[in-house]
Amino acid sequence: MAVFGCAGCGAVLTAAVSEVALPIHLADTHWETLHPPLLEAGTYAVDPAPAGPPWRQWDGLGVREAPEQGLFAPFGALSDGPSDTVLLAPGDMRGTGLILERAGGYCMGINGSDGPNLACLACDLPVGTRMDDCGCWQVVRLVPQAVVRLPGPPERPVMDWAELLATGALQHRLSEYWDIPAGVALAQVVVAAGGAPVEVAPGPVAELLGRVLGALLPAGEGAKRLDLAGPGYGEPATDLALVPVHPQTGDMWQPRGGSVPVPVPMDAALWAELAFPPHRTRLPVVGGLPAGVERDDPLPPHPCYPRSPSREALRHTLARMPAVREPWLRAIYDRDW
Repeated sequence: MAVFGCAGCGAVLTAAVSEVALPIHLADTHWETLHPPLLEAGTYAVDPAPAGPPWRQWDGLGVREAPEQGLFAPFGALSDGPSDTVLLAPGDMRGTGLILERAGGYCMGINGSDGPNLACLACDLPVGTRMDDCGCWQVVRLVPQAVVRLPGPPERPVMDWAELLATGALQHRLSEYWDIPAGVALAQVVVAAGGAPVEVAPGPVAELLGRVLGALLPAGEGAKRLDLAGPGYGEPATDLALVPVHPQTGDMWQPRGGSVPVPVPMDAALWAELAFPPHRTRLPVVGGLPAGVERDDPLPPHPCYPRSPSREALRHTLARMPAVREPWLRAIYDRDW
């Protein structure tokens, strides 16, 4: 585990936190909605991408600048802020105070548009940016140049897949934002298909991605079959396999069968929901139905309306993949659906 301190005076700024994979939910937010903390208490992640002001427009970038920063298609303004910021839950911060003149926001909180807004209470050095406005994940980004890593307790052990399944650790508190990891996974499937048609295995995957894949990719012969594969689920015969990404390490689960499909990464919580759909609990009742009457009770759980992956998360992911420069994929990137 790690403790972060002020680079100016050495004061402790955080509780002891353990590193986890960068949350996939950074690919999008729900506008006009107050969001929960992006990370669990006691955890941190490092974001390699530039973050925060100043901002630059795509038209003002050189031919090489955007690819050097991992952007291969126009996607709003490009941050020219620091890379490798340390992300934490706001409640894990210690010894900092808000810089009031940098506490601007949209309507319900602080959005970080004014730059670092947290200062060390001991020496007044700006050390990070807190964001909690509507349409923002609640998070603190520590400026890497302003903090140092201090000795802390031993790291939490990395759980294996069997332990993750047994303890329910794959069930995510951000499950109501399922459309964001679904949009990221959709982008990964489209790229892995290489422009070929995709035949989705019947069931939860088809309900989630089938309609959109049918709209984005051509129909016809040579379709690649898409299904799930992973721990406790098995390895069905398929061309493309949606596999979970380890929530602590960020590593994909790797197929081990003889006929190895192309693994396509998916957020572990969303994967677990598709692989092992939750079932409603049958409650005891008194009495029964009249003779000759049959009924399923409770009914199978189904959403009230068709589920649709986040288009913004799809574009966010594609814009950061070199393949988006291919004409067929750029056409999908620019399409409105």
